[in-house]
Amino acid sequence: METKNPTLIDQHVSSRLRWRREELELSQQDLADQLGVTFQQVQKYEKGANRISAGRLFELAKLLETRITYFYEGLEVVSAGARRGAAEEGSDYTGEVDQDAVDLLVAYQRIQDLDVRKSVLSTVRKHAREAKVLKAKARTKPRSSKS
Repeated sequence: METKNPTLIDQHVSSRLRWRREELELSQQDLADQLGVTFQQVQKYEKGANRISAGRLFELAKLLETRITYFYEGLEVVSAGARRGAAEEGSDYTGEVDQDAVDLLVAYQRIQDLDVRKSVLSTVRKHAREAKVLKAKARTKPRSSKS
């Protein structure tokens, strides 16, 4: 039997689930208890390892005091970025959001001071540009030939 890998949509919904849970300062165990599942199941939902059924998504929206559409918000931007990323040579965007990226976003959203937020964003962008330049240099570096 073929196992299905999570799609970009599955990954996005999973990330949004985690963001909302953390926004409400609920632990995975708290949410699991309310859903009647194990915290490992919630963990699998949040990692995108297990897909979330329509019925379960309805339950999650109710428990997390949000609309079902919340889980899909921003998907158009992510999808468009993935399509552009696939078309642009050298793009680093895979369409996947890893755990560190989610942690960074959650922490960033908690920063109240707008000047600090701008500074953090500027720093991250600077390092991303530097990494892109280094990656480009590594790709164009001529290989030495053995004599």
